[in-house]
Amino acid sequence: MKLIVGLGNPGKKYELNRHNVGFLAVDYLIDKFNASKISSKFKGELFKSGEYLFLKPSTFMNLSGESVVLVKNFYKFDNKDIIVIHDDIDLKLGALRFKRGGSSGGHNGLKSIDAHIGNDYYRIRIGVGRPEKKEEVINYVLSDFSKEELECIRKNFENIKKAIDDIENAASKYSKKQC
Repeated sequence: MKLIVGLGNPGKKYELNRHNVGFLAVDYLIDKFNASKISSKFKGELFKSGEYLFLKPSTFMNLSGESVVLVKNFYKFDNKDIIVIHDDIDLKLGALRFKRGGSSGGHNGLKSIDAHIGNDYYRIRIGVGRPEKKEEVINYVLSDFSKEELECIRKNFENIKKAIDDIENAASKYSKKQC
């Protein structure tokens, strides 16, 4: 069994924010795998389809680890069976990168997960681009995608779907440079 975690912030206000691209990807996967909601008790919404559990933490981004550790401990997941999907401002819009372990790169959602379960889990990084000025990062990631940007991002969700079955080889098979 695998746990697929999409990072984002709960609520309509944040729904199409760049920071919520993990939620958007997991919503796509939930739909494509015809997953059913099984719980809201793990500080998040948990869905199941076959060998996959999909988690959307309701803790807000900076506390995502609180939700992940509850599901991990309850279902006895090994970190190698956890895949976290998140935004990355260091990648151009639409770029996909896959890796296991490593640093948080300053991403507060990953920092929270690392603090609760360690950093040896898989990550699917979705490029959202970077603002021109460093001081604009928070406003940038909390701003909505344009219609064109959202269309570009969603084109990669099918590659993410394919990659979760073969996450160890995903980097060579499913990476996309950008839109």
